[in-house]
Amino acid sequence: MPITSQQKSEALSRLPLFAGISEESLRRLSEAAGEQEFGPGEFIVRQGQLGSGLYVILEGEASVLRGSTELARLGPGEFFGEMAVLDQQPRMASVRAESQTRCLAIASWDLLRQLEEDSALALNLIHGLVARIRAFGESHRH
Repeated sequence: MPITSQQKSEALSRLPLFAGISEESLRRLSEAAGEQEFGPGEFIVRQGQLGSGLYVILEGEASVLRGSTELARLGPGEFFGEMAVLDQQPRMASVRAESQTRCLAIASWDLLRQLEEDSALALNLIHGLVARIRAFGESHRH
């Protein structure tokens, strides 16, 4: 059974990425978000592809891969795809479902429109991106 806009809104509202955004922004994103399911081993996005949106994992687990190297594991409440949305460049990594995985996908044009209109969402996305950069830097120190 497909997830309703209300269920999407409730799921998104629990995530740090969407904390403190306006009700109107949350409603618009929920209405724009599409639900997608991926089986174990299925690629959600592939390195080198042009990014067309941001994904939020609702259920399951996924690996972030650059080539054959696993960079991270993501689970419920985590998101990916923000860099390709922001800079409109090809994806820097692939993301593969490691178990049955259910995501919400938000198209780049819908997300960019909301980023322009809701500064809380823009700040949350920046904070999430900076946290990833810091974590990556910490894990690669000598």
